[in-house]
Amino acid sequence: MSARPDLPDVVQRAFDVSRRAGYVSFCRNETGRLLATLAATRDGTMAEFGTGCGVGTAWLRSGVRGEKAHIVTAELDPDLARAAAEIFVDDPLVEVVAADWSTLLDKGPFSLLFLDAGQADAGWSGGWSGGATAEVDVDVVADLVEDGGVVVLDDFVPCESWPPVVGGRVDVLRERWLTDERFTAVEVMVASDASTIIATKR
Repeated sequence: MSARPDLPDVVQRAFDVSRRAGYVSFCRNETGRLLATLAATRDGTMAEFGTGCGVGTAWLRSGVRGEKAHIVTAELDPDLARAAAEIFVDDPLVEVVAADWSTLLDKGPFSLLFLDAGQADAGWSGGWSGGATAEVDVDVVADLVEDGGVVVLDDFVPCESWPPVVGGRVDVLRERWLTDERFTAVEVMVASDASTIIATKR
């Protein structure tokens, strides 16, 4: 996927950095526009677990209005974190951390949290580029989000059945998020082949 002239400047810079780094795994534009829209409604601290080269972070930043919001993002791979930091070197509202996502646990609660669900049919463990090597479930994430805060989980394959089945297996991750009583959640198709879960903490 390549950048387009109609993209926000900060997102265009992120695409350029990604190309130079040879990194091609990042959130798609449809998801990015959703992130920007949600970020425009948020104050306080927003977070991303798994920065990559910063495309998702750039989309979040493009939606921020005013100086009351702050974005912190963690990437386990130091080379990718360094590349992402280039994009925001002069931006006091964005902090790129070269570390496992767990280093952000003391920076919450978050008003918006963006996670890459990875391979949804493989469950929750190990799906994030930010270094989620231990199993992290909805219970942990719920404690990281403020009341009224929003969690965005990316990288699902659309599914019309219930329970959701992907690759011949029940997608437990999606099922948990859509039924957890602490959240009001919805699955939104961002393209014909991709969907995202948006969950608001009650």
